[in-house]
Amino acid sequence: MTSRERVLAALAHQGTDRVPRLLYEEVIGYTPPIERMLRERCAPQAPRDYFQMDLTRVPPEPTVLPRRRFAEWLGPDAERALAAGEVDEWGVWQQPGGFHHFSRMRSPLRSVRDLRRIEAYPWPDLDDAYRFATVAQRTAELHRRGLAVVGYAGMVFERAWYLRGFEDLMTDLLTAPDLAHALLERTAWFQRHAAEQFARAGVDIVITGDDVAGQGGLLMRRETWREFLKPRLAATVAAVKAVRPECRVFYHSDGNVEPLIPELIEVGIEILNPVQPECMDPAAVKRQYGDRLSFWGTVSAQRTMPFGTPADVRAEVRTRIREVGGGGGLILAPAHVLSPEVPWENVTAFFEAADSTVPEAAG
Repeated sequence: MTSRERVLAALAHQGTDRVPRLLYEEVIGYTPPIERMLRERCAPQAPRDYFQMDLTRVPPEPTVLPRRRFAEWLGPDAERALAAGEVDEWGVWQQPGGFHHFSRMRSPLRSVRDLRRIEAYPWPDLDDAYRFATVAQRTAELHRRGLAVVGYAGMVFERAWYLRGFEDLMTDLLTAPDLAHALLERTAWFQRHAAEQFARAGVDIVITGDDVAGQGGLLMRRETWREFLKPRLAATVAAVKAVRPECRVFYHSDGNVEPLIPELIEVGIEILNPVQPECMDPAAVKRQYGDRLSFWGTVSAQRTMPFGTPADVRAEVRTRIREVGGGGGLILAPAHVLSPEVPWENVTAFFEAADSTVPEAAG
């Protein structure tokens, strides 16, 4: 099977020669220490090709808009932030935090109370045609190589709090719902547009998601999620399906998102990520929802990958394939990015175990 055939069969809950697998970073980016390690160890190949990962990401074209348009929103340190290249295309200042890839986030809409001021914000140009003009061509090239392709459509809740500040947005949900709706509708519009463009370009999976849970449970009441986020997620799924029904829609949330799973299924989510094993039981989730969902992730990125032995990694991989991969429905990956502590031997153990363990047929 080609990688794309393997992924599509697994998502159709059909048998495969082996479980589709990849490092999660192949679609969202590596931590700098892991990127350096893999670049050195996998040379002259890229990590994707060295490990023959089954999926890869095609991004939009980079923006041509100047970051300087955010100067008035960033305060007195704007010039330093802009000169250092630490401002993203949304105007969020990602100030280096002093530990690997972590950053201190400066939110340009913090403390803004005027809706007209929010409407006047210099938003990105992700709705400009040039941003997606080459996505279909690049997707087709990757398909010819036999790879499955994903498109990352972005976040709604997380993007809004990056812009607004977490405390301000969470307060808005309770005390200023009109302001919260206005900001979330703007970030949701960009997600819907990107999702639709990726689907139109022929990607196999559109990635959506928001971290709406911690390991102890949801970050907000289910009623709050239903009011502010569920309808906007449903609209994104509907936009994808209206363009290309066979394109799958993926939802990411770290933490214990199990209370929302029935409603994620209701709005049309087909792939759940990462099914974090520190707080969710992947086997139990598979038993309860595996006829309606596929799962991407499931291998511990907090414990096993950084601190386990290669034997521990192989054992967990085999357990996940046995308990979650039977009858298809599993794309195996560490549950999040690999932290700087992960040794090369554990990365190779992950792929070796995945490639030597055949998923069971549906039974």
